[in-house]
Amino acid sequence: MCVKDEIGEASEETERLLSCDAAVGKGSSFVNCPTNRSENTVTIDDVNLVTDFVPIIRCGECSDIGNRSYMEDTHICISDLAEKFGCPSLEGETISFYGVFDGHGGKDAAHFVRDNLPRIIVDDSDFPLELEKVIIRSYLETDLQFAKTCHPQLIPSSGTTALSAMILGRSLLVANAGDCRAVLSQRGVAIEMSKDHKPSCANERKRIESLGGFIVDDAYLNGELGVTRALGDWGFEGLKDIDQPDGPLIAEPELKKIMLTKEDEFLLIGSDGIWDVFSNQNAVDFARRQLQQHNDATACCKELVQAAKNRGAMDNLTIVMVCFHVDPPPARTMQRRRHTISTKGFHTLSDLLKEKVVSPTSLE
Repeated sequence: MCVKDEIGEASEETERLLSCDAAVGKGSSFVNCPTNRSENTVTIDDVNLVTDFVPIIRCGECSDIGNRSYMEDTHICISDLAEKFGCPSLEGETISFYGVFDGHGGKDAAHFVRDNLPRIIVDDSDFPLELEKVIIRSYLETDLQFAKTCHPQLIPSSGTTALSAMILGRSLLVANAGDCRAVLSQRGVAIEMSKDHKPSCANERKRIESLGGFIVDDAYLNGELGVTRALGDWGFEGLKDIDQPDGPLIAEPELKKIMLTKEDEFLLIGSDGIWDVFSNQNAVDFARRQLQQHNDATACCKELVQAAKNRGAMDNLTIVMVCFHVDPPPARTMQRRRHTISTKGFHTLSDLLKEKVVSPTSLE
């Protein structure tokens, strides 16, 4: 479900599906903020920062229970974090926030993170100057706060994966813990903005085993969970415990940051149910075609969810689309390939053709 700018004292009764449109002002950059970069941060496109491009933000979303008997996905769209919570902005810049949360073991953790993570972000003393540090601390603090609210019957508690995207001027910062995924369309080419944290990931396996954890069947952390990073899941023996914070299951997100240019068309943020049946490029191609037909981000998300159901998706389905242009994506131009042959290849081909030529005497 989606919550738009309505999370102060959020309750399940106030959940609703919404889309949001917001214009972003003058270009600015996260890289201009003094920050100590985490080793979990990946920065791309830092070299070519000079551009006159100003993204115009519009957003659509859709969430569906899919082929499940209960709904554990939820999501949120906030067009202006600072305005929502009455806190200072960075030189008048709008900071947009989008998140998708895929719960497991119940919906409690996903709803708690949805309702509290944005507020914890803006309450951080370094917001909005050092957003990379802020977002990592906020994920960890949200995780701890959820642990404090867990009732005895929630031990082991529910958990959730969490993927958020923040847009400040031309800067896009994606934070991920779990197996939700963000994919950017760059002139129709799918650019993965997050990495799935699954037991099959070699880097995650190495980290887990160094902390005393183990992977079963290349698919389950300590034989319990299908993800290696998540918020919640408190009380699982050997995974995460308040008294033993250095367990193999962590809530720390990995970050990826880019400077948006006119080549960047839209960002897709989806729960794993979407990516079970869509490849990154397949989802981008589908979304571009739909936008070219009607240029409606919300309708596009609904069509993508329906297509996932038609393809046999078995999980809850959630997709958020953040567009960076008013106009639909342009048609991709196919460049003609010039086929050339080397001199050596030409002579070899000529010799072969000569051998195939029938001599006049053979025709008599």
